[in-house]
Amino acid sequence: MYEERPSRLDGAVVWTRTAVTGGGPAAPFSVLPDGCMDLLWSEGRLYVAGPDTRAYIPEHPGAPYAGVRFAPGDAPTLLGVPAHELRDRRVELAALWPGGRVRQLAERVGEAADPAAALEDLALRCAADAPRPDPLLRAAVAGLNAGLTVARAAEAVGLGARQLHRRSLDAFGYGPKTLARVLRLQRALALVRAGVPYARAAAEAGCTDQAHLAREMRALGGTTLGAYARSANRDTPQPSGSSTTA
Repeated sequence: MYEERPSRLDGAVVWTRTAVTGGGPAAPFSVLPDGCMDLLWSEGRLYVAGPDTRAYIPEHPGAPYAGVRFAPGDAPTLLGVPAHELRDRRVELAALWPGGRVRQLAERVGEAADPAAALEDLALRCAADAPRPDPLLRAAVAGLNAGLTVARAAEAVGLGARQLHRRSLDAFGYGPKTLARVLRLQRALALVRAGVPYARAAAEAGCTDQAHLAREMRALGGTTLGAYARSANRDTPQPSGSSTTA
């Protein structure tokens, strides 16, 4: 079961994933590209999830996870590593920071009554000591997420297209065109989860048509819209009185 809440860290989300009890093996699940990087804790270890360009399927779907998902472009300054070095990778934090320090931090998170809250505290401490995220890139993300072309988004923040591409590799792990595709897919999927018909979700998210959205879902998510909708309904707790239609 997946649950999330807004973090006290600006733009971030705190989330947990726990196996649904029932006796059988945990069902596999996919993590879809979202333009973000995450700090993860699972089974006593701290990890960093780099920016994805394709769906990621965890090796141990039944393991409990806690995570902090940073806003697009924020994690590299907090963690001290360019995003492109972690693209499509899951890396132990001990490979990026001194091992002794990471072991102490992992023990502190694991011993906490609420590992997700302890992980959020760690992220807040990191943010307090790190440079502020690039405000131009935050503005560029907002422009791309509003449906601007890369050229228009770059112009809006006073950067050339090449400058934006170069900065994007360090901040997001890939160029702004890929980021725009990922953000558009996530806009569409948020509508799908809300029960919006696929054709309307495609149009409102900025896709040419439903077929375009379906192709992007295959290319970036490795699945179909129908399969995604069924999985999302199964994996996310529903509010009291709500229905789960597939």
